Amino acid sequence: MDVGIPRELKDHEYRVAITPVGVRELTDAGHRVLVEQGAGLGSSITDLEFEKSGATVLDTADEVWAEADLILKVKEPVPEEFHRLQKDQVLFTYLHLAASREVTEALLESGTTAVAYETVELSDGRLPLLAPMSEVAGRMAPQVGAHLLERESGGRGVLMGGVSGVAAAKVLVLGGGMAGQNAAWIAQGMEAEVTLLDKNVDKLRYVDQIHKGRIVTLMSNRQTIEDIALAADLIIGSVLIPGAKAPRLITAEHVRAMKRGAVLVDISIDQGGCFETSHVTTHSDPTYVVDGVVHYCVGNMPGAVPHTSTYALTNVTLPYAVEIASAGLEEAVKSDAPLAKGINVYRGELTYQQVAEAHALDWRPLPEVVPALADGASR
Repeated sequence: MDVGIPRELKDHEYRVAITPVGVRELTDAGHRVLVEQGAGLGSSITDLEFEKSGATVLDTADEVWAEADLILKVKEPVPEEFHRLQKDQVLFTYLHLAASREVTEALLESGTTAVAYETVELSDGRLPLLAPMSEVAGRMAPQVGAHLLERESGGRGVLMGGVSGVAAAKVLVLGGGMAGQNAAWIAQGMEAEVTLLDKNVDKLRYVDQIHKGRIVTLMSNRQTIEDIALAADLIIGSVLIPGAKAPRLITAEHVRAMKRGAVLVDISIDQGGCFETSHVTTHSDPTYVVDGVVHYCVGNMPGAVPHTSTYALTNVTLPYAVEIASAGLEEAVKSDAPLAKGINVYRGELTYQQVAEAHALDWRPLPEVVPALADGASR
């Protein structure tokens, strides 16, 4: 199979969908890897490194998209890429379709098959291809928040860890998944006063066991969120419902009542955001202020540390990419049930319920669209 790796076009997106090691794995398995010229430079990977690993470097994105059977990307296609989407081609990338009707419709109109990293789900509910970027974003969020709390950045002028005789910053983390746990861990390491909220007591118990009470864990409910949010200096939103839009846990009314110069960092923005006042921002223009509260809602946070992110992402996506390239998507799904949940669009037909509900679109379950996949999709 011909596997294409185009350069990412999203604002300040410097990640690339594969490393030289990944190229070697695919070429050793008998596949041709087509990399757009300069695709890896933002991640400190040169064209020569790709070529030494067996890749063919092509001059333009049009060539890569035109020749590839399987396209590996990091982020969803942007409008200038929509015309490159092809029927009978498989796109494997982060999609977050519930937050974007525009991308959803482009995929449906193109007739392509789109597999989302973030909805590949193991039997125990874990999301193996989302986990490394959640980990990166979670660890970044406190350092971003710490910078924005500085007065020069529009914040309250609060030092995360405080100093002797002066209170540390109060940090609230919403959601105890991979991103939330990492955010709470790093914030606690910066000696902030950290509270983590989640509805899953097992996640809270795990955090308690690991951090020995240094992170306060509480069950999430409206009253607790409101009480803690209004006193917080920094709120990190990391709530996730796989494939669906994130719930809005911090309302505009909460924001109006918060401290002036407090900071909101919305890791959930890829899925629509968990603050009512959130809208997507970019690395070029990352923040805005609502009622005196600084909002950071960059949709591709890990793109700011592309070298780390690219290698972390390839570590988990490569086995699936090799499987799809070697067996074809349909056979790969039959032998690997979690991959079936990653299929959001199959040959131009929507197959993921949460995306359909987010945009009021028609959909059909994958086994109805492709009866041969019924066993794999239902396992």
